[in-house]
Amino acid sequence: MDKKNALRAGAVAAGTTLMMLLMSSPALALTRDDGDDPGTGLSVAETLGLFVVAPIALFALIAGLVMVLDKSDRPRKKQA
Repeated sequence: MDKKNALRAGAVAAGTTLMMLLMSSPALALTRDDGDDPGTGLSVAETLGLFVVAPIALFALIAGLVMVLDKSDRPRKKQA
């Protein structure tokens, strides 16, 4: 990709990001809705477990099952 195309792609990406930020409405977190019951917050350990450890464990479990249950006939490397 030449310099002109890279500059154009960067300008389009920056413009799109800027427009998305400007057009998005605020979250209005201070305004409570009817029936809103947020409950208690998560601790740091719970947050890390839910958003970091759980996805990594799930990925490892799926990858391990795929490797264990793989029944493809792959040719072995010849010994030299």
